[in-house]
Amino acid sequence: MLGFIGCGTMGTALLEGIMQKGLRKPAEVVVFDQDRSKTTILEEKYGVRVESGAEELCSQAQMIFLAVKPQDMPTLLEKIKDKIRDNHLVISVAAGLRLNFFQNILGSDKKLVRVMPNTPSLIGKGMSVVSSGETVSAAQEQEIVTLLEALGKVMVLDEKHMDVVTALSGSGPAYVLLFIESLADGGVEMGLSRDDAQQLAAQTVYGAASMLLESQENPAVLKNKITSPGGTTSAGLLAMEQGTVRASIIRAVQEATRRSRELGG
Repeated sequence: MLGFIGCGTMGTALLEGIMQKGLRKPAEVVVFDQDRSKTTILEEKYGVRVESGAEELCSQAQMIFLAVKPQDMPTLLEKIKDKIRDNHLVISVAAGLRLNFFQNILGSDKKLVRVMPNTPSLIGKGMSVVSSGETVSAAQEQEIVTLLEALGKVMVLDEKHMDVVTALSGSGPAYVLLFIESLADGGVEMGLSRDDAQQLAAQTVYGAASMLLESQENPAVLKNKITSPGGTTSAGLLAMEQGTVRASIIRAVQEATRRSRELGG
């Protein structure tokens, strides 16, 4: 039985991806959220079971996704700790909270996994990273990877990298959206309509990212192929470098990594 405690944006994205790909039958999924309206929608849409409390859910499900906010996690863990057995696999989607945080409350012998998805998971284009505790078997880790592949790409990394993963791919969509917004603003400034500029900017970013992923080339190599000496691209890149765009993006990842470490205590 697969369980979800917390049915907000990311918890719902995970569940919907799994259900839409047919990786679990409705009778094999149980959900709980303090906001009953959220679970009612999932019950009506997918036929999943709704439980009345987190403790009751843990008595039924063996694989449990914890998709509540980091600040709500300590209270939740205290509620369910007596229900978590050796056969449970507990997966946290909370940013910043390390595996030892869960071990300190649930026990060091428990099977614990951290997952960091991102918001494009909502449309099946996400990037998720998995870090498993020492007691999690390779087969159990692979089962989680298979579930997350319903939402996009998946990478398995050591937990020491999770703070920078949170800063780069977890927060990264916001950085990219800011870039798209700015690119479109430039188009509007030079005479395009807002709708046309946004469409041009969004499709350009999508196409450039797809080209990079499919070619597997270094982005600098692809950038140089677009840039002619003394041309329009060269002029635009010079303006970006003068505006320290590259340095600002690097600093964004650095600061977000620092904040993730702070949240983890």
